[in-house]
Amino acid sequence: MVADLRFTDPSERDDLGAFVARAVRLDQQAVVRLRARADDAQHEGDFIDAWVATPFDVLATRTARGTLDPSDMTVSGNELLAALAVVRGDRLDPGPSRDMMWRSALPPTRHWQVVDLLPASTVSELADKGIALARENVGPQGTPPASLLDQTVLTVSGDGLEVKVPLRCLFALSGMGFLTDGEDEQIRVTATDAWMRLDARYGAVVRRRHALLPLLV
Repeated sequence: MVADLRFTDPSERDDLGAFVARAVRLDQQAVVRLRARADDAQHEGDFIDAWVATPFDVLATRTARGTLDPSDMTVSGNELLAALAVVRGDRLDPGPSRDMMWRSALPPTRHWQVVDLLPASTVSELADKGIALARENVGPQGTPPASLLDQTVLTVSGDGLEVKVPLRCLFALSGMGFLTDGEDEQIRVTATDAWMRLDARYGAVVRRRHALLPLLV
């Protein structure tokens, strides 16, 4: 069965292409999880959520308006990027299924609470400082140590929740090109009991708020 990805507007395919290009730039072996999402009970599949697992152990996502059949599939980032570049119509085949390559749990779609709105310029400045610090502390594998990435750079409170945002989330926002310096731009922080999410204009990053406890054998 050939998969079918359709866009409501040509600009949607370009936006998704930019998202996938960023993901592939961060990880040449990146895969993209595509999931149809209903706007409401009368409009099933109006939106497609694209998910990638970044090298920072943070998920990144962007939404495009369109339909997807099958409604949930994982594809190669490189193959999807090639299809988006070559096929210029409003529909395309995103590529063969790579479902076995998706390793991450996805967050819930409901019960998110708005914690706070942060100036994007402040978040961008913190990300730049973190990146500069990381360059001075590169580990033997050429990557910053986990202890640095896990440092809390923001603590946000609201609606009865306190959310600690680690540096790795800002790295993911920056690496995916989500941060902008517009004077009125804001980052929305939302959370559930188990997850946190930072929404910027061009996409969002999502991470568990607490480490999962290992299963006892």
